[in-house]
Amino acid sequence: MGKISGPLLDRIDIQVEVTPVKYQKLNSFVPCETSDDIRKRVNSARKIQIQRYKDLNIYSNSELTPKLIEQYCKLDEKGNKLLQNAFKKLNLSARAHARILKVARTIADLDKKQDIEVRSYCRSNSI
Repeated sequence: MGKISGPLLDRIDIQVEVTPVKYQKLNSFVPCETSDDIRKRVNSARKIQIQRYKDLNIYSNSELTPKLIEQYCKLDEKGNKLLQNAFKKLNLSARAHARILKVARTIADLDKKQDIEVRSYCRSNSI
């Protein structure tokens, strides 16, 4: 990541740090979502977005303009506080703000949630 310029990194919506995995985790069975289950969730989220934006001549959250982000990606107080803390700690840009909100809207759509919600994830069940 250090070899890629900041402006270029700023245009990548999701960046994930992958840490080494211990053999014990690879060798243990952890039930997970199947590809078919994931496909169904993605198709459902796409239908939600197409329906939501049918009168706006756009088809997905990635196409949201700043004005539409304001309309469709509202955060509650807890969400605003989390995003504010992330901006302070990570020194994020305005472009990052828009990307975060669009990705959050997509996650809510994948979960079939009307509103963007703050939720926590447990890493212990993942590889």
